[in-house]
Amino acid sequence: MPSDSAEHRRRTMTLEAFADTIIPGEKRTPDDRAVAGASTGQGAVAAGAIELLETPAAGLVDLLDGLTTVLNGHATARAADLQTTLDPEVPPFVALSFDDRTELVGELLAPGHPEKEAWVGLALFSNMAFDTAAHMHTADALAAGHPGLAATGFAPPDADGLWRFPAYSYRRKFAELHPDTTASGSPA
Repeated sequence: MPSDSAEHRRRTMTLEAFADTIIPGEKRTPDDRAVAGASTGQGAVAAGAIELLETPAAGLVDLLDGLTTVLNGHATARAADLQTTLDPEVPPFVALSFDDRTELVGELLAPGHPEKEAWVGLALFSNMAFDTAAHMHTADALAAGHPGLAATGFAPPDADGLWRFPAYSYRRKFAELHPDTTASGSPA
């Protein structure tokens, strides 16, 4: 994580704008620049994409400064190609319109792009934060009203904290419970 707070803010805004391009959400405040407000409801940023990216277990922490620099470089080049003047008050990627962000991210994720693997990693973690709340315990995420789990209708645990699915997701039981399964659901 950058030690300078201004640099950390630039990095955070850039990564938020990237995550918001992957799963858009509504602006957090009227003057929000990182979240473009291209969709209603909460997106990847509100779901914790930055928290997940900055989790050491994700394995990307040491790459985030470099990725931010490269992404902002691509944004600057994009603006030059479009003959667009970027607002110097925010990072270049944040200053792009949502449509230009989307087009740029599409190019970075396209087959054959030399940096594709890095951008796919950021995109996957943005999705993972929204789809699974991977940076949180699932029960805590549900209790906090995690937007992705709420959007997918993820069922809360039973009163004892365990998940059971008496209706079966495929509307039929596939197999009987193994006789050595413990009360907590673990195999013996």
